[in-house]
Amino acid sequence: METNPCNKSVNGGSTIPSRVSRKTKPTDTIVNINGVKVGGSEIVVIAGPCAVESREQLFETARSVRKSGAHILRGGAFKPRSSPYSFQGMGEEGLKLLYEIRKETGMPVVTEVMDTRQVEMVAQYADMIQIGSRNMQNYPLLKEAGICRKPVLLKRGMMATIDEYLMAAEYVLSHGNEQVILCERGIRTFETSTRNTLDLSAVPVLKRLTHLPVIVDPSHGTGVRWMVPPMAKAAVAVGADGLIMEVHYNPESALCDGYQSLSLEEFDSLMCDLRKIAQAVGREILAPKTTAI
Repeated sequence: METNPCNKSVNGGSTIPSRVSRKTKPTDTIVNINGVKVGGSEIVVIAGPCAVESREQLFETARSVRKSGAHILRGGAFKPRSSPYSFQGMGEEGLKLLYEIRKETGMPVVTEVMDTRQVEMVAQYADMIQIGSRNMQNYPLLKEAGICRKPVLLKRGMMATIDEYLMAAEYVLSHGNEQVILCERGIRTFETSTRNTLDLSAVPVLKRLTHLPVIVDPSHGTGVRWMVPPMAKAAVAVGADGLIMEVHYNPESALCDGYQSLSLEEFDSLMCDLRKIAQAVGREILAPKTTAI
């Protein structure tokens, strides 16, 4: 009989909570974000700036990534920063800009929520809410996301095991929301040459253990712009259902994470390469729909 070390927790019990387990639901879950389906044969690309900085920055970036083939727009209105003096985002004004460009481009929007008090407001503007690495074990926020019923993009904590990560997802599912996408975004190790260590082995492990879709964030996973394309290609090769990447119309002037953001030209070139990789592994990256929402 095959022995799978991932089936045992440090306490000796099963690591897989009932609702997220593939044993409970053998078939893959398809998460529908306002017409964009994540978890099937098609690979979905989420792209946009780390933070909404201005109307010009957001609109020019969004229009370009849409033209290059991105399916969902990302952009932070509320930003968790290590320093309290760093740019914290535009707040509700940023949400309004995301909603406006959403109507123009037809791309669904995902943006981060940091506090239980923000969930209702963010859900009014966004098609999917993101719970970031720092909040992966913010249990009141996970519960609120479950009650909200909006699709949830749940990023892995920077020091979380797979077991802990799946338990965080279980919080959302246990409160009635099964529309959860898991995102590997790098973990903190002893290595200093990259911002984080992108754990691509997590992709096949997660897809073996759970029915939820799994995507990868090579921007935060490496923290280095030139490493994003090769790691994005590798993510597709190992079976990721999608990618989320930071793209900025002028990375050198970005108020947040410009050093890991692709330029518009770099993103366009990468999309061409990703389509080839997807085809090589029996999947595809389709052009997004042209009909506006």
